[in-house]
Amino acid sequence: MFEYDPYAELARLKDFPLMTLTSADVEDGQPLPKQCWGSGAGGADRSPQLRWTGAPAGTRSFAVSCFDPDAPTGSGFWHWAVYDIDPATTELAADAGNGAAGSLPPGAVTLPNEARSERYIGAAPPATTGVHRYFFVVDALDVSHLDIAPGSTPAVLGFNRHFHSLARGILVATASVD
Repeated sequence: MFEYDPYAELARLKDFPLMTLTSADVEDGQPLPKQCWGSGAGGADRSPQLRWTGAPAGTRSFAVSCFDPDAPTGSGFWHWAVYDIDPATTELAADAGNGAAGSLPPGAVTLPNEARSERYIGAAPPATTGVHRYFFVVDALDVSHLDIAPGSTPAVLGFNRHFHSLARGILVATASVD
């Protein structure tokens, strides 16, 4: 089976030095814990704790996202997208993506996900669609602010952050109901 890796494809366009992205809640390549699944799929829509290291000199902000390229849409499914995270930040607490005021560092901007809500929504892979991969990604950016229109899609963030990324960390979790 062909497993499309969107971030490997982007690396062909621009080689990103690697940062380390870890989580107390998720291990790379392992199943997403149930609390990080969607509420309609028996979870709690809680974003996992994320911690990153290795941001290069010149980092002026961070962007964080969660993307499922295996969703049966033809274009994947964005679960979460945040940018303009202060460069002094190296960690987001569990459930930081809940959409409540103060849950993210001051100045951070959350874009609407595929459900059009400005928060993290958890995994909900449909039956018979196999194992889904959830790419949690942090980019160190060379600008303190990305000029993105309010309400833009996470794909617009992806396009803009690509041209400002200095380094990238990726952690991939999985989920399946099969």
